[in-house]
Amino acid sequence: MEENKKITNPSLENNTEEKQENELRPRKLDEYFGQTKVKENMKVYIEAAKKRKEPLDHVLLYGPPGLGKTTLANIIANEMNSNLKITSGPAIEKTGDLAALLTGLSQFDVLFIDEIHRLNKNVEEILYPALEDFNLDIIIGKGPTAKSIRLNLPKFTLIGATTRAGSLTTPLRDRFGIVERLELYNIEDLSVIVKRSANILNIEIDDEAAIEIARRSRGTPRIANRLLKRVRDYASILGDGEITLEIAKISLNKLEIDDIGLDAIDKKILDTLINKYNGRPVGIDTLATTLGEEVATIEDVYEPYLIQIGFISRTTRGRIALPAAYKHLGIKISE
Repeated sequence: MEENKKITNPSLENNTEEKQENELRPRKLDEYFGQTKVKENMKVYIEAAKKRKEPLDHVLLYGPPGLGKTTLANIIANEMNSNLKITSGPAIEKTGDLAALLTGLSQFDVLFIDEIHRLNKNVEEILYPALEDFNLDIIIGKGPTAKSIRLNLPKFTLIGATTRAGSLTTPLRDRFGIVERLELYNIEDLSVIVKRSANILNIEIDDEAAIEIARRSRGTPRIANRLLKRVRDYASILGDGEITLEIAKISLNKLEIDDIGLDAIDKKILDTLINKYNGRPVGIDTLATTLGEEVATIEDVYEPYLIQIGFISRTTRGRIALPAAYKHLGIKISE
């Protein structure tokens, strides 16, 4: 007789993970830690729009991934008492896709487009009158019989998010009335986020352990929450489930996350710049090929933090490792 086999449902596991992620997201500005300047500005803009009984002006959020752009879009919709519809630039392939989205909106709805810098050019041009005048121009038919129809759209707010503000076309960027940059978080704010997430997930954690996880989270809440879950796993096996400073350090060391949050790829980048190319400037394409990584991955995921902590610099001739990187890796700078 065959043994009973446990069948797992990957989609169910993904739904559970997604549900947990949603539970960890703050829903109001008062629950949103960090990004003080952005939060204070948005509070003023939202209150002013509500006082005028108008939709919030279109918002562009930019900065490295994992800093809470999607979370902030949810918060803005909640604060405006509006419905939120979420999509991404690559998902809007044709002008018809955008038309379907826009005509499906209700008055004061919030439309969130992630990776807005990846919008198709034709789609982007259709978006301009929608953002400026809340009108949508649709071409029906082809050739000599084609005719243009203008549809009136409900007043809505577009929130665009991007890790590459420089890749946006000037006409699109100029149509956002509110432009905010999200910065990497400091350790104090991240430790508060870690403790809040631990409370939601019913994880016992002491203050020192929360600070340790925050210190190694690269200034990014998404990474902090991910590390918290993995440290929780180690705590349940190596201890009684409570995350202490000792358990946190053991767990994070096993995950190959060092004292300032560098992982194996970060160190590989620095080693490549310092040892393989003898500290000379290296072009981003050459660096990506050597590492076997995508250029976008290096630019969006790894470089922002390494630049922020003063380990690498972008120059006109390429990327170079700075003295702080040599010191951290224990490598003497060649004369």
